[in-house]
This record gives sequence, structure tokens and C-alpha cells, in this order.
Amino acid sequence: EMPETATVLRVRNNTLSATDGPYVETKEHLAGFYVIEAPDMVKAREIAGRIPSARYGAVELRPVRMLTLPD
Repeated sequence: EMPETATVLRVRNNTLSATDGPYVETKEHLAGFYVIEAPDMVKAREIAGRIPSARYGAVELRPVRMLTLPD
């Protein structure tokens, strides 16, 4: 996906905050990446908010591929 679809997540004082756009600084961004399988972006945010680096830095959440399954 395009960088403009990114959401930056941070947890401070047990509160999850989300900012639109790819605004993670380089020093925060170099920790690696996770692949999250979730039914939607709401659930993906919830899961990503539990990643430890969200408490100490930031997690940039980007959709890789949105699947639409036939009914």
C-alpha cells in the first residue's frame, strides 16, 4: 500500500493514540516489522497497540493487502 495509508500508533499512560500518515522518525522505525492478520483495520490497531514498542516508541501500521472474500 501507499505510505499515505499508514497510521502511527503510540501508547502513553495506557492510552492508544493514532495519527494518520507515515510520521515515524527513522530512529523509531528501525526495530523491524510484524505481520498482523486481522479482519479489519480496527482490529489491526487493537493488536498493534499491544506491541511493546508502541509503549516506548511508535508502531507504524500499514495495510499490506485487503482481501475481500466472496459471500
